[in-house]
Amino acid sequence: MSRTVWIILAILALAFAAVTGLAVRHGILGTQSQTAAIGGPFQLVDQTGRKVDADLLKRKWSAVFFGFTYCPEACPTTLLALGQAEKLLGPKADDFQTVFISVDPGRDTPQVMANYLSNSAFPRRSIGLTGTPQQVAGAAGAYHVFYQKAGDGPDYQINHSTITYLMSPTGSFVCVIPYGDTPKAMTEKIEAAMARGPHAQSC
Repeated sequence: MSRTVWIILAILALAFAAVTGLAVRHGILGTQSQTAAIGGPFQLVDQTGRKVDADLLKRKWSAVFFGFTYCPEACPTTLLALGQAEKLLGPKADDFQTVFISVDPGRDTPQVMANYLSNSAFPRRSIGLTGTPQQVAGAAGAYHVFYQKAGDGPDYQINHSTITYLMSPTGSFVCVIPYGDTPKAMTEKIEAAMARGPHAQSC
């Protein structure tokens, strides 16, 4: 190679290293930075009307999912799968809970959430959370969850993110459970995290 080509390659390598360093510094790259960015404080109410905050996630492994009770497919599908995963966990299910956070505060009152989660096929250890539009927006923002009202009238829908977040007993993010995972795949991820202990950072 000519001297000019070597100089160009060296400049490109230095530029790449600089960009990568900036990306890591700002949390665009790097597992720890991304992990720390998911989850955070929130103030909501559960299906009994009790005020709760992010401490709800401590002491148990939590599958956190955002949706709404009028959801036609993604929400019931995910909750049904989590219900089966809860059973597959056996005795370990005592250390596991499902936290369903509504992105439809206008319709999902605590009583509506309680009725919805009473479905025997859903996880027995389910906690439904709702709140004011501002409180819901704050919780969704902490988890980088997208949601948007679609349509008008009483039968409007909500477009929203469909992934589930597995959080550790310390309240920290562990891994994503993708929409469409089978109960068996969900269980394997949860058990893998449990095996790593409360400070797990992956499934």
